[in-house]
Amino acid sequence: KTLRVIQMSLAFDESGRPFIILREQQKKKRVKGLEAHKINILAARTVASLLKTSLGPKGMDKMLVSPDGDVIITNDGATILEKMEIHHETAKLLVELSASQDNEIGDGTTGVVVLAGAILEQALEAARQGHPPPEDADGFEKACDIAVDKLDSIKEEINITKNSHDYLRKCAMTALGSKVVSQCQDHFADLAVQSVLHVADIERKDVNFDLIKIVAKAGGALADSKFIEGIVLDKDFSHPQMVKEVKDAKVCILTCPFEPPKPKTKHGLEIKSVEDYDKLCDMEQKYFVDMVNKVKDSGANVILCQWGFDDEANHLLMHNNLPAVRWVGGVEIELLAIATGARIIPRFEEIKPEKLGKAGVVKEIQFGTSNEKVLLIQECEHSKAVTVLIRGGSRTICDEAKRCLFDAICVVRNMIKDNNVVGGGGATELACAIEVAKEADKIDGIEQYAVRAFADALEEIPLTLAENSGFNPIDYLSNIKKMQVEDQNPFIGVDCMSLGTNNMYEQGIFESVNSKKQQLQLATQVVKMILKIDDVIAPQDYE
Repeated sequence: KTLRVIQMSLAFDESGRPFIILREQQKKKRVKGLEAHKINILAARTVASLLKTSLGPKGMDKMLVSPDGDVIITNDGATILEKMEIHHETAKLLVELSASQDNEIGDGTTGVVVLAGAILEQALEAARQGHPPPEDADGFEKACDIAVDKLDSIKEEINITKNSHDYLRKCAMTALGSKVVSQCQDHFADLAVQSVLHVADIERKDVNFDLIKIVAKAGGALADSKFIEGIVLDKDFSHPQMVKEVKDAKVCILTCPFEPPKPKTKHGLEIKSVEDYDKLCDMEQKYFVDMVNKVKDSGANVILCQWGFDDEANHLLMHNNLPAVRWVGGVEIELLAIATGARIIPRFEEIKPEKLGKAGVVKEIQFGTSNEKVLLIQECEHSKAVTVLIRGGSRTICDEAKRCLFDAICVVRNMIKDNNVVGGGGATELACAIEVAKEADKIDGIEQYAVRAFADALEEIPLTLAENSGFNPIDYLSNIKKMQVEDQNPFIGVDCMSLGTNNMYEQGIFESVNSKKQQLQLATQVVKMILKIDDVIAPQDYE
């Protein structure tokens, strides 16, 4: 008998009888060898080419519309890929690549994907010429090590405290240059530097992001965004007649509702007379009076509650001059507890004066002509928590400004951790490309081709920047490459803003050396993983 194997190889036992390894194998699709390499590389390359036009200060934004009709306009690589709902498994690796760059560094999410796409493009060309992909993967790894060593040799240490943190502002402005807030990037860079320095532990070189809160409110201009020492809650006092400002506040933080206790089991209650109803009403009133008295006796004069209030309780709180806020979120409750030194109280019986927190001022402020109100908690006793209040023409702009500011804050944090910088504007990638191409000639064997291909891939970043800035990319790249080699200056890059100089040091375009290292290493790791796949077993068509 001849066995016809359509898609999946069969295994045979010692008697020669065939048996199936995978269940429902007839429904599965199998792609092997070079075909698998090509499909995987093309899928990943397609995703990378989407982000090319978003790179640099002249990069374009992308509009993403969700199935519900929500609109996001952004040029943040991680956000674009996360919201795109990519289904191809290999392309998803690039989504994870961008997310890991975002989690670790916070900036460079577009660049890392463009770089990975460029390396894969070189790998595809090599595969077509008959180079074995695993050899290419090892060559790329070697080239990455050369590039990282070059980074260590060209990095410049900067004094972050000099000229009232001028270099920190320049690094933040580099991160903000390609964002929608670029018209007031000075202001946003100041906000980022102020907020990070306020909460940073300079001795330990550590920044606690939990202490920086970013609140976005639509209305006003981007330039109206401001830095606030204290915590802003997107809430207002629960009763409109409560006092709007409390000084020397003693804050009581509750995670139990101002409501009568409810039995856990099913119950029925029969009311047969007016007396019974009055009795029940008095009993309920007594619950509320007891609750309010327990809070008042502790000495508290502001109540922050995670749950809602009954109208009866709200009325009593107002009469007892106890301003209260309801439905405060869990994350905000924790931040308030850290900042004011309060203990979170789960039951009314546990309210004690020593569990209260202290704040200098708690006040309600209103915006413009709308009814938008927020609570401001300042001069907290225990913590230096800060808030950046972002204003913008619309909800979409506010959301994007929030993402931009977070990127800038991450950049400033990275500079405090490691104050070494390299040039932006594609200068660093070009310097690494020149070094890798030089070293390629010293390598024996087939890996030499992969190392040289890696150098060509690195040039994709300055090439894309030049293209997005409206220059002739190949002509422009060859000129700045010549300048770098002649001047031996690794800060020569693409003059995207046409300021008349290609020296990124003079322009003040700096990037953290950690960000660049992470980009090179993460992109190389993902490419290596994709190139090592030679057999795909998928439940449906794999295209």
